[in-house]
Amino acid sequence: MRELLCTPVLASLLLVLAGAGAQAQTVYRIVGPDGKVTFSDRAPDNNAKPAQIAAQGPATTGAALPYELQQIATRFPVTLYTGSDCAPCNSARNLLVGRGIPFAERTITTNEDIDALQRMSGGSGLPFGTIGGQQLSGFSDTEWTQYLDAAGYPRQSQLPSNYRRPPAAPLVAVKAVQPAAADAPATKRPAERQRPAPAADGPTPSNPAGIRF
Repeated sequence: MRELLCTPVLASLLLVLAGAGAQAQTVYRIVGPDGKVTFSDRAPDNNAKPAQIAAQGPATTGAALPYELQQIATRFPVTLYTGSDCAPCNSARNLLVGRGIPFAERTITTNEDIDALQRMSGGSGLPFGTIGGQQLSGFSDTEWTQYLDAAGYPRQSQLPSNYRRPPAAPLVAVKAVQPAAADAPATKRPAERQRPAPAADGPTPSNPAGIRF
């Protein structure tokens, strides 16, 4: 297997976050006197609470995220690519976990993973991360924090207490190869019917003249 490089030095940044610094707008759930439910970006009173929506996507596991955090995670999803025995990878993961960033983790362990990472990033250095369209090679606390801030992620964790981070998964899914089915036994031909013995042409004891009918 080819060796992976764990370098703390960042490569040149490739893309710029679209709409950097834009904050998702808070939506309030309003229940009228008649029981009718409406949604508005203006709070009707001090007791109104921001609405929450069920989180979807690879970076969530069954917990509801606050509305603003869900909006940011949808616009700028975070994915971390890591390898084994990689200290910078651990540092990047700890930053995301400590800040409460919902993210997906992809592991690079096989040659297929390495090839896919190279096609994606142009190199094999780890850790590698994406924040929306922005690619980050290597780990720098200052630079990663800068782009998380630009995307609008909160500085302090807002994850609900029942949130569970999804387990890391290989970058390239491995499918089990099904064993080839054993060759079916050769089809037996139906037994050929026995043909009656041809009648003797010449004279026989029962037909001394050899007459044919």
